[in-house]
Amino acid sequence: MAREGETPKPDARKPKPASLLYTKHVKIALGQINPTVGDFSGNAAKHIDYACRAQANGAGLILFPELSVCGYPPRDLVERSSFVARNRETAELIAKQTSGIAVICGLVTPAESETGKSAMNSAALLQDGKIAFLQSKMLLPTYDVFDEMRNFAPAKSQGLFSFCGNQMALTICEDAWNDKLFWPKRLYTVDPIETLIRAGGNFVLNISSSPFWIGKRELRRDMLTAIARHHKVPVALVNQVGGNDSLVFDGSSIVLNAEGNVIAQGSSFEEDLIYFDSKTLTGEVHDQIEGEEASVYAALVLGTRDYMRKCGFHQAIIGLSGGIDSALTAVIAADAVGSENVIGVGMPGPYSSPGSIDDARALATNLGIRFELLSINRAFDAYQQTLQEVFAGRKEDVTEENIQSRARGTLLMALSNKLGAIVLSTGNKSELGVGYCTLYGDMAGGLAVISDVPKTLVYRLSHYVNSRSPVIPETTLEKPPSAELRPNQKDSDSLPPYEILDAVLEDYVEVAQSAEQIAADRGYDLEVVRRVVRMVDRAEYKRQQAAPGIKISAKAFGYGRRFPIAAKSEA
Repeated sequence: MAREGETPKPDARKPKPASLLYTKHVKIALGQINPTVGDFSGNAAKHIDYACRAQANGAGLILFPELSVCGYPPRDLVERSSFVARNRETAELIAKQTSGIAVICGLVTPAESETGKSAMNSAALLQDGKIAFLQSKMLLPTYDVFDEMRNFAPAKSQGLFSFCGNQMALTICEDAWNDKLFWPKRLYTVDPIETLIRAGGNFVLNISSSPFWIGKRELRRDMLTAIARHHKVPVALVNQVGGNDSLVFDGSSIVLNAEGNVIAQGSSFEEDLIYFDSKTLTGEVHDQIEGEEASVYAALVLGTRDYMRKCGFHQAIIGLSGGIDSALTAVIAADAVGSENVIGVGMPGPYSSPGSIDDARALATNLGIRFELLSINRAFDAYQQTLQEVFAGRKEDVTEENIQSRARGTLLMALSNKLGAIVLSTGNKSELGVGYCTLYGDMAGGLAVISDVPKTLVYRLSHYVNSRSPVIPETTLEKPPSAELRPNQKDSDSLPPYEILDAVLEDYVEVAQSAEQIAADRGYDLEVVRRVVRMVDRAEYKRQQAAPGIKISAKAFGYGRRFPIAAKSEA
């Protein structure tokens, strides 16, 4: 077996020249695929299909994303020796089935280190039916959603390989994210790209599984542009596409010339096969999804579709309140899996307005989804009667409001069990941030589709949806937000205006500013900001029991934000 950064015998220190079969071809392909974690046979089939198509179109080399063989992120699956072994077995199978074209794929390999880690995040060059070159990742991120030092040992060294007259500097995702001339503060003491260029590399290849969030595509492009211009070399990055758990990968694979100009680019949020000429540095530029609302919406649709598909769900159930959050969630679901696979459930209670029921029904009609109406009144009455003696002498309060929410959650989960469908919860980031939600009630579900979408962005996305086709009723867009759990209830009774709340949440959650900093910078009342901060801190116990959500911001609630529950707020 070739060790990291090396080729097999006779002389592992020198790159093995590409065979004559490959030197005839200067065309390189990027296989922007959507792998499923642990689906070795399905992932192998994608590699073989894309490689054969690329070969038929004259390509001599095709690149696939980081850990494309097993899917990214595998997390603690790499601790299973059988999982690691399947990676190599699958890579060898792909090599045998693609012997007419050189293939670079990502896989997990056994570690030979003193760190105690059993695996490495590696890239393999498959050539002439076998693994011809192996390179492992040197920089292992441990910030935000990344925890690769937990699972992998870092490479100690890296090498080059030859292709078509070029000395290829093969890197893996984070290995390209430490350019001292681009970042104001570097996270690592070494820069693998700089080291490989100094060793004679004249063409940078990067295989990535780089998740999407707002602004990430632009940041990634700017960073790669800086690398190309600084080192005066072409740069090609292939990126994974698709949703895996909370993460969405946007694809948007990209190739730049030595001047930093884009010469080839893959589509956003869909699988793609892109070609470029490694001599003339010309290639294909496919359509991109532009604009914040359009990009976020595409990410939410893709994340929902893949979460359901990869978890084995074919139908989605959504509680339709007549409000904007459930409306947007239903539109996303219908786009993700088809309107015929979405069930909307109206669950009026004692304080539901007739207009809300009408809005829910109108939305379902506009989307063409199945609609069921199940009143919670009798269930709520039964709860109250059961608790009457225990609650004697106590006034009604938020307890009775939560009972209504939990009655709705019970109905949705009953339908989920009976129909084998997944419940999509409809809470937004603003509500989840301050705990304006009910455990085992409106938080019930298998996926929280818009839990990383602030309320103000919910409105923007809803208007974007209606600009394409007016499916969300105007009355839903216009009426004041309300949970309708008590007479004449409005969200503004309990929360600051959403414009203020969302700004405070952005500064506190994503930027980690103090209440004093936020108040001073924004010009907000300090006590209002402190109140929001206290609500965020107190609600940690709820968020850690919430369904996974789809990450679209730089800092989402979930495993990328790890805070203690039993802690005192300083606000």
